[in-house]
Amino acid sequence: MTDDRLWTAVAERDARFDGLLYYGVVTTGVYCRPSCPSRRPRRDNVRYFATPARAERAGMRPCRRCRPDDMAAPAGAAAAVAAACAHMLDDGDVTIDSVAERLGIGARSLRRRFIDVLGITPADMLAAAKITRLRAGLQRHARVSDATYEAGYGSPSRMYARVEDKLGMAPKTYAAGAAGERIDYAIAGTSVGLLGIAATARGLCFARFGVRESAILRELTDAFPCARLEEAPDNAWIRALFEMADAPAAWRDLPTDVRGTAFQAKVWRALKRIPAGQTRSYAEVAAAIGAPRAVRAVAGACAANPVALAVPCHRVVPKAGGSGGYRWGEARKRELLRAEECG
Repeated sequence: MTDDRLWTAVAERDARFDGLLYYGVVTTGVYCRPSCPSRRPRRDNVRYFATPARAERAGMRPCRRCRPDDMAAPAGAAAAVAAACAHMLDDGDVTIDSVAERLGIGARSLRRRFIDVLGITPADMLAAAKITRLRAGLQRHARVSDATYEAGYGSPSRMYARVEDKLGMAPKTYAAGAAGERIDYAIAGTSVGLLGIAATARGLCFARFGVRESAILRELTDAFPCARLEEAPDNAWIRALFEMADAPAAWRDLPTDVRGTAFQAKVWRALKRIPAGQTRSYAEVAAAIGAPRAVRAVAGACAANPVALAVPCHRVVPKAGGSGGYRWGEARKRELLRAEECG
């Protein structure tokens, strides 16, 4: 397109060019859609851009009136976030700017969409993606350095400075399948069914209901294949959680040592703040973590909870009423809620 044609689209506020063309005004540092109703700038102050990302790299910021970096609908924002997450998980060399460029949106816009949809920033997701790739790499490679560079860390020292608290152990130990890591466990019947609980030196890492002891033990072994499992029903945290299963109203915050995405961790922290005897809807939890649109993602985080009771996902219920689903059965969820209310 010629400069004359570009200027005509801006001068005539031609909405047909929205999404195809963006213009910035050097005197204000703002960029707009061609259809923006704001006062027309002087032609010699206008610069043209193919995408919001290019406008922002040139130092422009989006117009607050026409919002050129916004998607037309929330579904579009969710689709952009999903695509960005896929790029971050697939490629260890991506940056936030390169992902925004690939999607044809600005880095600021991408950040706002992440916060709106997931309640976390692109930087949080990028860090979580590196951890995910590192875990996979440590399981494939004998050398920690190979997994480090494959995951996208610039050097082993940078990796070690960031990940040990996320893995729960040294990367070399994780690569060996948690070999040598001691985990205490116990399996016993409670008023709401058979319960298996396990704990590391840092906190509870496993708590699941089941029908058979052998099945629960198999789940524990699958979760920590090379750890040293020690039956220890007298472990203080394990004993406390068994007591809570029999008297849910006596719930107290116990330390947990669980791994999840940045979003899951945010949801689990919010669940631990719900007092015993009270419930919250999935929408209320989403609002509490600053991601009001992420109701389905909140439900997914509840379903992925690895420590029943200690992270009280049973206190989250549908806005429309009823107890809603529960990983370990709706009847058990209703009984837990009833017991807390009675207490």
